[in-house]
Amino acid sequence: MTAQMVISIFTLVIYLIIIFVFNKARIRYAGGKVGKVINLILITVCLLFVADYVTIFDQVIDAEILGIIKALFRTAALSFLAYGGTKIADS
Repeated sequence: MTAQMVISIFTLVIYLIIIFVFNKARIRYAGGKVGKVINLILITVCLLFVADYVTIFDQVIDAEILGIIKALFRTAALSFLAYGGTKIADS
């Protein structure tokens, strides 16, 4: 096992724990600002998950295009978090 593979497995486990915990919290605290914040976190984590694991396609897609896709998903996640946070703060 390479170091990169160990890191990928470790981050995968962390992502799955975050998604599992916040999904259970979303069911329990549905509605209101807390529910909106939980949904905001879940979507952000899912976008970051996709950004980290787009490297699976390195055999099919050029490394430069993968870097662009990774940057787009990370930017989308942070933009979504910022925009959603301001919307929740205003309400």
